[in-house]
Parts: sequence; C-alpha cells; structure tokens
Amino acid sequence: MKNLLLVSFYSILSFSIAFGQAKSTVNSTPKGKVAKEVGIKPASKKPKNIIFLIGDGMGLAQISANITARKDATNFERMKFIGFSKTASFYDYITDSAAGATAFSIGKKTYNGAIGVDKDSIPQETILETAEKQGLATGLVATSTITHATPASFIAHVKSRKAEDDIANYFLDTDIDVFIGGGRKHFTIERADGKDLLATLRKNNYQVVGTMNDMKKVKSGKLCALLEEDAMPAYWVDSLNAKDNYKGLEINKSENRGDMLPVSSIKAIDLLSQNPKGFFLMVEGSQIDWGGHANNKAYIVGEMTDFDNTIGKVLDWAEKDGNTLVVVTADHETGGMALTGGSVSRGVVDAKFIWKEHTGIMVPVFAFGPGADQFQGIYPNTAIYNKMMDLLGLPYPKQNK
Repeated sequence: MKNLLLVSFYSILSFSIAFGQAKSTVNSTPKGKVAKEVGIKPASKKPKNIIFLIGDGMGLAQISANITARKDATNFERMKFIGFSKTASFYDYITDSAAGATAFSIGKKTYNGAIGVDKDSIPQETILETAEKQGLATGLVATSTITHATPASFIAHVKSRKAEDDIANYFLDTDIDVFIGGGRKHFTIERADGKDLLATLRKNNYQVVGTMNDMKKVKSGKLCALLEEDAMPAYWVDSLNAKDNYKGLEINKSENRGDMLPVSSIKAIDLLSQNPKGFFLMVEGSQIDWGGHANNKAYIVGEMTDFDNTIGKVLDWAEKDGNTLVVVTADHETGGMALTGGSVSRGVVDAKFIWKEHTGIMVPVFAFGPGADQFQGIYPNTAIYNKMMDLLGLPYPKQNK
C-alpha cells in the first residue's frame, strides 16, 4: 500500500511538473510574436534533392474539390506528413503571390508585389541562388509566364512584380540550369528595350526551345523552354456548359497545354538529377489561382487535376530515388471557395465563392520523403524556407539571417 501511494504521489508530481512546464511555455510567448516550434524531432535522414510544388491559390476547398472530382483517388493522399502555413505578408493580412513566394524563397516576410526583396526593398539571396552557389542544379517550371510572381521570386530582385521584362534579365545573371513555362515575349525583341535575351542565352550554352516536342529531345545540359508568347493556355476546355459535369477535364483538348506541367516537371528532374551534388526545383501550378479569381469551378478543378497529375509523377520519381524530399503547398487561397454539395461516386461537386480575390486562411503543407516529418504543425510561411535550407545543409546568406 505504501509503495502504491508513493507511485501515485510521484506520478501526480511528474504530471504537475510537466503541466506546469507546458503551461509556462504556452503563456510565455509574447503577444504578437511567432511561437517557437516545439516537439519537432530532427529529421531521421536528410534529402539530396528538394522538389517544391506550389499550387497558387490552392486552399482546402480546392483540394477537396479535386478529391471529389477524382472519386477519392488523388496523389495528395500519398503524402502522410501534413502541416499548415500562415500566409500573411509583412504589412497585409492577405498576401499576394509575390510576397507569398518571396517568403518561401528568402525566409522573410515582405510587402505585396515584392520580388526577392525584403520589406525595405533590399535584395535578398534566394534559396535557388544559394543552392546554385553550393553547386546544386536548379530549376523552375510554371504554367504562367516564367517571369510571373511566383517563379520570379526565386530568381529575381525587383520592387514590383509588374516589371516582367526586368525580371527576365535575371535569367542571364544566374546559372539556373532549367526553366520551363510561358512568357517568350519577355525574352525577345518585343521587349520595350528591344533586347534579344534568347540570343544571349544561346551564347551562354542554353538549349533554347519553343515547343514541347523540341523540349522532349533535350537529354542533357542547360534548358530554356519558353512554350508560349504569354502564359500557357488554361487546362479546361469544354466542360463549362454542364454545371456538374467534369467529364473531359482529365484529358485536355488544347494541343498547346495538354500534359505540359507533368511532362515539363519530369524533364526538369531528368536533367537536374544528372548533377551528383543534388538539385532544387520549384514547380508551380499557376492557374489554380486564376480559376479562383474568375470564380470558375470547372477552371479550378481542371487546373487541380493537372497539378495532381504532376504531383503523382513527381512522387513516383521521388519514391524510386529515395533521396528526394517533395513539399507541396500554396502561397494563399483564392476566391473563398466553399463546397456546398457534391457526390464522390459521380465525381461532381457544387461550389460557391465569397469574392474574386485572395483570402487570409492558412493553407496546407504536404511532404513526402527524407525530412518530411519536419513539415508537421502550424508555422509562418517563412519557416518553409528555413526547413528546406536546413535539410539541404545550405548556409544562410548574411543578409537573410
């Protein structure tokens, strides 16, 4: 009996101490400050490569719509480590894509519209630039122009996302290995200054191509594939007439878009993985956001289908490789999309939108592969930069510390 009482006493004492420490930790966080992450164990294994996929404008409703439209068979469900990212920019509760992507690329919050600069418009070295300096291969893939806000934030340093001609110049100032997307007009004599950046890229040993077929022929070396004058066409085509009919969305009838995103992503991976030191690749499903701005359910589901297909191809590759971390998230949600009905068996969903702009809700972060456990929990979007830098063992630039 005495021993039982002693055991009970020490159990209660241990619980009280633990509770007191936990309570102290929670209450000691200054109001308005970001709480320090706790309970995150060191990664059991660090990756050689990171593939970072951004679904621009993708929130939980967009993902849920995709799951429903694909009848519960999506690639999102293959990723078992899940967290949430807080998306606000430095000055605004609701971020834009430029500030959101810059938070990922430099690890600092900045003002809306900023590309690769901090809140004071001072250029900050991006994770892509740091990886490049450390000898890793690097790449960008997007269905927007390659000079658009999200891809631009990983390679350029300008005060405004609108300066796409200026952003294009940065592709000459870095040694990025692969970039694929739209936006050819920002690299040709159509520019305001009349410069032919494509000619300079060829002199810098880039294989410059303008079609998917020519892109597929490239087997090694540096690649610049600008597949449209402006952004890529939308993935959806003819599904807008039937309110709940998603037939045809998985097979796009636009010969200019088709499977551009998954094919381009795997082409980039094939080229970058030839570097024995590893690689960093950012892939953006750009137009999920545009479907949200248009409050167009079919557009969103089409783009989500394309993004999901891309995730599947990337996960297949990463699973075979065994040394690659895949991280999937969004910069923000767009449209305030809500699912008001649907049927998994029929693959249809009803949706309504609250407005045509971004919202301030948290967005999910999915991870797969070595280091995936580090992406659990709730944290600011800047923490994704820190996690990726640490896992790749990259040194922090002085100005980013």
